[in-house]
Formats: sequence, C-alpha cells, structure tokens
Amino acid sequence: QVQIVESGGGLVQPGGSLRLSCAPSGSIFRLNAMGWYRQAPGKQRELVAVITSSGRINYGDSVKGRLTISRDNAKNTAYLQMNSLKPEGTAVYYCNVDIDNEVGYGDYWGQGTQGTVSS
Repeated sequence: QVQIVESGGGLVQPGGSLRLSCAPSGSIFRLNAMGWYRQAPGKQRELVAVITSSGRINYGDSVKGRLTISRDNAKNTAYLQMNSLKPEGTAVYYCNVDIDNEVGYGDYWGQGTQGTVSS
C-alpha cells in the first residue's frame, strides 16, 4: 500500500510564506515524477508544478506568484516553497506521485493540505 502525506499548510498573512512537503511511503520500487496541484474555492484542480526524478521542472501555465518546487531523493520527499503569498493563493494543495511498485506503474494522490492566505 502506498500512502501520500502532505504537510506544511496553514494560515498565513498576505506576503507570508508556506513550505509544503510531500512524503510518499509504502511499497515503492521507483519514485518517478512528483507534482503539486491546487484547487481554489469554486475552481477545478490545476497543476502548480511537477519535478522529475532527475530534477527537471515544469510549472503550470496558470501559476502566478513566487514559488519553487524541489525534491530530496534521499528522503523521497518533494517540497513546494511559496513566498510573497496573496489571497488568491488560497487553495487545497495536493501532491501527486508517479510510482513503480509490485503492481506496476500508477499515480497516487494525497488528501491535500489547506493553504489559506488571509489577514
């Protein structure tokens, strides 16, 4: 069984920062691409950024603001650093991970972590 655990969400004032982490665990033979998606109130889930196992990064076309995706392969963890946050950054942030294991290749989603930007 594969479990995806996101952390780092919370309430932050405009101009503040959040650092999200994604830590897959369980049956993992190979950890491939890792990505962050977000779903704002009343909107569909959209890509924020994805990073491959070799470190190549692609940001979503709709991404606004100052953010950086990274990963630590030794820890099997991906991060999303968001700085200078604005209220429009309020969303549930989801981690998506591509994994090879004994049942084959598959995408796995976390339950999400809420990031709220408000004064």
